[in-house]
Amino acid sequence: MSVEHEDNVWLSIPEVAELLGLRQRDIRSAIAEHKIIAVRRGENNAWALHRQQLVVSETTADILPSLPGTITTLRDNGFDDEEALSWLTTYNEQLHSTPLEALHSGNIHAVRRAILMLAF
Repeated sequence: MSVEHEDNVWLSIPEVAELLGLRQRDIRSAIAEHKIIAVRRGENNAWALHRQQLVVSETTADILPSLPGTITTLRDNGFDDEEALSWLTTYNEQLHSTPLEALHSGNIHAVRRAILMLAF
């Protein structure tokens, strides 16, 4: 289970835009299209994105490719954005990691099966 300092986990829309080399409105569109999840956090109630929704290397950064389909699966199973992000960032016994960590490891089918098991 990975442990990150709380301040290092959350990024603002401007930070994500800069990291991905996109305009802020492109990030807002990705949020509206459910390609990535933003939630309100902090004393200013500002939009924040969990860093693990991104794939970042020394030379490139992008939205985790398996994330949009996973978000769709969660939404199809009745999750709102807060619930979906909470599920994605909480340790899952079945996956032996958080679902986001499992997606980063390429375990897309295991994550989606775990979502479907929530319906039962």
